[in-house]
Amino acid sequence: MSNELLLASSVFVLIGLLLSAVFMLTKYLGPSRKDGVNKNTVYESGVSNPVGGTNIKFSIKFYIVAILFVIFDVEIIFMFPWAVNVRELGYLGLGEMFTFMALLFAGLIYIYKKKALLWD
Repeated sequence: MSNELLLASSVFVLIGLLLSAVFMLTKYLGPSRKDGVNKNTVYESGVSNPVGGTNIKFSIKFYIVAILFVIFDVEIIFMFPWAVNVRELGYLGLGEMFTFMALLFAGLIYIYKKKALLWD
């Protein structure tokens, strides 16, 4: 076995042991846990006594709109590099971007026809 491999292995094991020791020492070196009444009370958005239950069911429309927003927002990630390099890509890059935009537009028309954006 080569000396470099032996050294690398021993350093790897030493770091693993050192990290394990540090994680175990934090129990003794860190602050002590004292369970208090104030620590376990409910506090959300400035309201200390919430009204109602926590298991509120949201309409599926919220999730559909959120997913659609993410899908159509991610298109900007693809369009920005194209816009930066539009001259270097030439007409082929322009055609590819028009194809990409046509597919997105077709998806938007499909969503509109399915009435996924209507709030009934």
